[in-house]
Amino acid sequence: MSFDINTHDQSSFYSADQPSVLRLLSYNIQAAIGTSAPHHYLTRSWRHVLPDWRGLQRLDRIGHVLTHYDLVCLQEVDGGSLRSGFVNQVAYLADLGRFDYWYQQLNRNFGRLGQFSNGVLSRFVPYEIEDHKLPGLKGRGAIVAKYGNEKDTLVLVGLHLALSERARFRQLDYVRDLIQHYEHVVVMGDMNCRSDQIIDTPLRDTHLKQVSGDHHTYPSWNPTRNIDHILVSPSLKINHVKVLDYDYSDHRPIAMEVSLPEPLAEALAQQSILRATSRH
Repeated sequence: MSFDINTHDQSSFYSADQPSVLRLLSYNIQAAIGTSAPHHYLTRSWRHVLPDWRGLQRLDRIGHVLTHYDLVCLQEVDGGSLRSGFVNQVAYLADLGRFDYWYQQLNRNFGRLGQFSNGVLSRFVPYEIEDHKLPGLKGRGAIVAKYGNEKDTLVLVGLHLALSERARFRQLDYVRDLIQHYEHVVVMGDMNCRSDQIIDTPLRDTHLKQVSGDHHTYPSWNPTRNIDHILVSPSLKINHVKVLDYDYSDHRPIAMEVSLPEPLAEALAQQSILRATSRH
């Protein structure tokens, strides 16, 4: 199923001489409630329901981090309930970071008490965006955004997987079927499993690349687990990967820079030019 994407009337990031490099970021922001120590799970648990006057300050700090990236996938972002002061955090961060396009996927709707969502922020517009509910218990989803054109397509999948290994296997089997026929793919999000566990899932059939090494993202105050990941197709050259040292959530963000093959970079640039021209 396809949906319209939200847009900001700002100049596009891409131009005719745009370098063929993309800066990617995945961040579980935990609705900006500020869990930065073990005892906060207890002492700040009320922030899961009630607003905190410093919440927007933390959101502003998160937004400052995001400004340095081109494609951002967010998990545990609030769509505008009591705990966020009725602020749609996806839209707020998109505006703060001057992203041209954003999309919110609402996965758990508790009305005024919580709008549990995934989000995508982008410097350029996808020609198609899809909203997928993942197999298993309700509340897990994937956003699929397609950039460029039907000949040279970059497919971005932003997701948040289940805690259960069995459910994750089913969810990644579903994702594999979504992406297996595309050459240029980025999958990123909170996958709730280690890198070595991903190898033993249906994603192995896609030949997506991971970067070796310890890129621990959880918990933010003393990271010992690498459960947030960015995976890319062999066609995308990984320049570097870094876990950023921020404790605005109980997860740290993970970032990657990739170089694009020339035809794909040209397709993205051309799409951006056409978009900018259509505004005038």
